Amino acid sequence: MNKTELPAIVWLLDDEPQVVESLQWLLQTVGLETCTINSALELLNLPLDQQPGCLLMDVRMPLASGLDLLQALKKQKILLPSILMSGHADVTMAVRAMKLGAADFFEKPFNDQQLLDSLQAAIASHRLALTKQQLLTKLTQRYAELTEREQQVMLQLICGVQAKKIAANLNISPKTVDVHRHNLMQKMQVNSLAELVHAAMLLGLPLAFSF
Repeated sequence: MNKTELPAIVWLLDDEPQVVESLQWLLQTVGLETCTINSALELLNLPLDQQPGCLLMDVRMPLASGLDLLQALKKQKILLPSILMSGHADVTMAVRAMKLGAADFFEKPFNDQQLLDSLQAAIASHRLALTKQQLLTKLTQRYAELTEREQQVMLQLICGVQAKKIAANLNISPKTVDVHRHNLMQKMQVNSLAELVHAAMLLGLPLAFSF
């Protein structure tokens, strides 16, 4: 099964057992699976991007704060969204959390429905991010499988260069350009030039050509 189709999981990290228990009960009432994390070290070693989900953690914890963990996750390029909670929140803390990439910030006690809404939005964004990541991985593999000549033709095609001009630029015949175009379109698994351009944009290829 594609990992984006797996059920969502909410990772819980809070050093207060009563808070964790209460959150587990709340999330289970709406059918969300939960997994309790016992330490910052455990969190940083988990496969957090293997299925859609969200991290829900407290700001103030022993050893490493929620803000420290946000920074560490950002450094590891983890896509999983994080929602922070605090019983002693202030504006500065909330602003810093959001600058570090937190999806949301809640002060305890929080409104249950608002938290659930925020979690569902974060999970949806993570599912989309994982989908894009998988697509980019596939496109990168497909592009790498093109021959050097096919890549040369593709780089000009996506910039709107006509077949005759491509042929002149590469010192090959227009018919050979057409063959390369057919082959690269098949390898990239696209059906039109517009789809090829979209794939190129996702790959970060230049859309301006100079020969």
